[in-house]
Amino acid sequence: TRAKKVTFGFDKIGGIDKIITEIRELVEYPLLHPEIYKHVGIDPPRGILLHGPPGCGKTLLAEAIAGEVGVPFIEVSATELVGGVSGESEQKIRDLFDDAAKLAPSLLFIDEIDSIVQKRDNSQREMEKRIVAQLLSSMDKLSTADKPVMVIGATNRPDSLDPALRRAGRFDKEIALGIPSEEQRRQIVTKMIENLKIAEDVQILPLAKSTAGYVGADIAALTKEAAVHAVHRVFNSKVGSESVKSPTPNPNLADGIEQRQAVCDYLKEHKEPLSVTELAQLNIKQDDFEYALTVVQPSALREGFTTIPDVTWDSIGGMENVHDELIRLVVGAVQYPELYKKFGIYTPAGILLYGPPGCGKTFCAKALANECKANFIAVKGPQLLNKYVGEAERAVRQLFERAKNSAPCVIFFDELDALAPKRSEDSSGVSRIVNQLLTELDGMDVRKDVFVVAATNRPDCIDPAMLRPGRLDRLISVELPNENARVDILKTICRRQKVPLEKDINLETIARDKKVEGFSGADLAALVKEASVRALNDVVKNVGYEEAQKVGGEVQRKHFDEALLKIRRSVSKEDELEYLKIKQNILSQN
Repeated sequence: TRAKKVTFGFDKIGGIDKIITEIRELVEYPLLHPEIYKHVGIDPPRGILLHGPPGCGKTLLAEAIAGEVGVPFIEVSATELVGGVSGESEQKIRDLFDDAAKLAPSLLFIDEIDSIVQKRDNSQREMEKRIVAQLLSSMDKLSTADKPVMVIGATNRPDSLDPALRRAGRFDKEIALGIPSEEQRRQIVTKMIENLKIAEDVQILPLAKSTAGYVGADIAALTKEAAVHAVHRVFNSKVGSESVKSPTPNPNLADGIEQRQAVCDYLKEHKEPLSVTELAQLNIKQDDFEYALTVVQPSALREGFTTIPDVTWDSIGGMENVHDELIRLVVGAVQYPELYKKFGIYTPAGILLYGPPGCGKTFCAKALANECKANFIAVKGPQLLNKYVGEAERAVRQLFERAKNSAPCVIFFDELDALAPKRSEDSSGVSRIVNQLLTELDGMDVRKDVFVVAATNRPDCIDPAMLRPGRLDRLISVELPNENARVDILKTICRRQKVPLEKDINLETIARDKKVEGFSGADLAALVKEASVRALNDVVKNVGYEEAQKVGGEVQRKHFDEALLKIRRSVSKEDELEYLKIKQNILSQN
């Protein structure tokens, strides 16, 4: 038999306090006191479905349940039940349930259950339908046989399961294990480091704040990486700082090999155990965790999340009005949610940034995500479109589901006009996507701590229903920069890109030049790039590439003048007037 005895309980798991109370009622009574249900005259609950992203702790929770209750734990991966010969899979399922019944009270855990019990109307082969039917039959048999066996299934894709499996009497209860919140991450980190040698300088709260998007498995990997780094540091001090260096996040291959070789050579020569004094120095410090954060990538990134961008408001010039508005609507609500609730503000803001192309709408969204340190999902409008009926709507549903599971979260829709254009009678596909978006934005389910920010060049092309109160009701105009803003943007670009400017060059006079009038932020960035290219060409022409690497060079006023002959404003005067009309129309409607 595959049964094993689990030696730990709920005390070893952090961040699931709310779920534990619910599970106790669902599991302990039916397994330890089935006579209660018999006396009342009802069937006890027989199944629990755990679902959530990979690494969130579904298997660990199932083991902890068995350990807490003190019953045998039978674990099986769903794919182990699939046989090659007709009837073999069904026999394996029957044998598995018979084994569980013999060991009753017991807990049967089926991992990745979606791989064998997918919706029967989607099944291509007859065998898949028979496996679903057999599993349903075996679960029903447990109820009639009066054997206290609890079945727990785990899946990342609950929507793909056959509906018959999710009804009462089979998997009675479904428990969602989402991506942990900051407080849950704090609890998980506390549990993880309980038995580790931790230095006094390690602070748990900053660690919890820095690990947005991390699931339990990621935090376990983080602590392991920090421990390895601490061990490396000890050998670093023993071997000498020159021969063994701590590996950097992206080490040069040769350096990495040399570092590891030095450690290997030292270990071969010194096989004796470390002394008590040497071991006393070995503990995990805050620096080790800081290093591990640069190496361990959260699973959520692989699930469609974006890393928090490295764009800050300091790297954006001339957008004070937009900055203040976004801080008030989003950053404040993410960082001080209780304050907003005190004033009765429960629905997160929906914001539409609109204006000519190249003015920094996407840049603003990136800086916003950086400032509020929330999870961030960036979606290009056309990404969600699909030629198959229903697929685009499903993609929208999954997007908001992921965001809810990892709240607080900012969803950024770029080019929204491609995804939610005005509905017309002939475009049923577009209508369905817009309807789905409208439902997600303010439907029956409350959009808890999910902030939606969208950007478009053409707000007049977006379906009007998207812009009503409760949806994208805050419209912020991101306009072409004026003279002062151009000065600020030009200085910011040169500072951010570390452009080697000539000492007496005056960026202010360049930004106020008539030729630069009507330039967007993107145009100014192109101007700086073109001037830098011309400066580089001059140096290379004079001394060649090899010498240019040593001597370098400077970008002079003449290079900007030459660049201005080539770079033209991307938004014409006619287009600028058109965007101004659109803005006036929006203001008059509001």
